[in-house]
Amino acid sequence: MTSAVILGCGAIVLARIGDVSLGTMRTLAVVNGHRALAWVFGLLEMTIWVFAVSAVVSQIRAEPAYGFAFALGAATGNYIGVTLQRWLPFGEQVVRIFTRDGSAMFERLLDGGYGVTKFQGEGRDGAITMLFVQVGRAKTRHVVRLARELDPRCYYTIDDIRLANAVAPGP
Repeated sequence: MTSAVILGCGAIVLARIGDVSLGTMRTLAVVNGHRALAWVFGLLEMTIWVFAVSAVVSQIRAEPAYGFAFALGAATGNYIGVTLQRWLPFGEQVVRIFTRDGSAMFERLLDGGYGVTKFQGEGRDGAITMLFVQVGRAKTRHVVRLARELDPRCYYTIDDIRLANAVAPGP
């Protein structure tokens, strides 16, 4: 394998990582209603994809390694795209925290400026408090860190919010 083929394979891998990662971010932008951002991501994604595909298709018979580079880049792009998706600042999430220290955690979250709703319940081992905290994706880690500091044994789940509706308070 010549250095030109190795460089070509490297370029194809990087291009595929880029376009597949952009595809993941485009999908997230679409789901969260960010039309302009989805358009930009889609334009970049497809531009890179067209050039990567044309490089592979034009050379695949002479260099089958390009096909492998294409697949390797796509698989790696999925991994990186999902990783990047966690760090994107847009989108809302709900953190559900199940704790035995509900009152203290509730007050601390309120003091921190978070919107939180508290529910009392019974679990296998007795009384439990469930807290619902709606936050922007970028602040989810802060809520989880705070919950773990206050109750290292708490259980939590995190879900993306596709649509939320709030009614403005009346007079």
